[in-house]
Amino acid sequence: MDMTDHQHWLLPEGIEEILPPRAARLEQLCRELIDLYTSWGYELVIPPLIEYLETLLTGTGEDLDLQVFKLTDQLSGRLMGIRADTTPQVARIDAHILKRNVPTRLCYLGSVLHTRPDGTGGSRSPLQVGAELYGHTGVASDAEVLSLMLETLKVSGIEKAHIDMGHVGIYRALMHSSGLDTDRESRVFDILQRKAVSELKQMFSKWDVPAGICRLFADIMDLNGDIAVLSEARQRLKNTGPEVMNCLDELERIADAVSKQTSGTALHFDLAELRGYHYHTGVIFTAFVPGRGQGIAYGGRYDDIGKSFGRARPATGFSTDIKCLLAHQTDTASLPMGIFAPCSGDPGLLKCIKELRQNGEIVICELPGQTGGPAEMNCDRKLMLQDGNWKMVKV
Repeated sequence: MDMTDHQHWLLPEGIEEILPPRAARLEQLCRELIDLYTSWGYELVIPPLIEYLETLLTGTGEDLDLQVFKLTDQLSGRLMGIRADTTPQVARIDAHILKRNVPTRLCYLGSVLHTRPDGTGGSRSPLQVGAELYGHTGVASDAEVLSLMLETLKVSGIEKAHIDMGHVGIYRALMHSSGLDTDRESRVFDILQRKAVSELKQMFSKWDVPAGICRLFADIMDLNGDIAVLSEARQRLKNTGPEVMNCLDELERIADAVSKQTSGTALHFDLAELRGYHYHTGVIFTAFVPGRGQGIAYGGRYDDIGKSFGRARPATGFSTDIKCLLAHQTDTASLPMGIFAPCSGDPGLLKCIKELRQNGEIVICELPGQTGGPAEMNCDRKLMLQDGNWKMVKV
């Protein structure tokens, strides 16, 4: 066969298919997570895979622009995009469709598509699941969402998650007091993500930024650790004003509330963590697992996301990739075995098969002339006619 023929069934890089038995385990996990969210009062919504581009990018600044596949709608001529994140769509549903005045809890599950993988060898087609809480501002809703994210990991078999917490309000307050313009702010932002203290000092010296301002930015790069780091932050940042102190208070109160609801969770604080800075407005958090450098679940507060849809509402939420969660499962228990039914049109056999399936059993019917028996068909039992009755026997 010509090697070029193989191109007909090769998948694009970062696009994968899910085969048995992993597909069955994935579907089971999907059901368990939606049931979990339902038990917490989160209602399921199913947004469309494709929308007009401006809707998909609303409230996210430029954070998603490079990740969205774009195409032209042949009916309207308008530019459309395949969603790279479901959060803007759910914000549109809350603000423009539901229009509720009470706190609204929504959850979702569906595929998203990225133009680039997250990290080397990563997927470009995550199966995203998440939960959003609209209409409440404050520690209680942030703590609820973070607790639900932790419960999501536990249901997925991930018991020892490590949580990084930060607050974009701290960086915004320091940046406002520095007086730096937008271009310079972007350069400082990049330096903070790389924690390049010496580069920061050189740049601030070149810009004639006061040494006190430079020291504050250097401090937030250094302020990371367990809950004790918040007390240290209050000392180092005590002259920055009440806004920064309020952010530190929020982090401490959220951590306290989460610790009361969950046990054994390692909470880590990093005041230079600014993932999603352009659309997050408050606390942000990321879940990590040992041996993996990238986060497996992300969340935080983004109160401004609904403004472009005509109704700004407080909002907090999280999301994760179910396929990523499944990859970290250590439980390799086999899938349920089936019952093999012989090839026969006997009414008694057909009735027996129907009753077994109604009771949740897997029944696989033999096909005329097929190869393979019960073992090859993943069956540990079979139906046999004994004394005029169809009975199930082990094989």
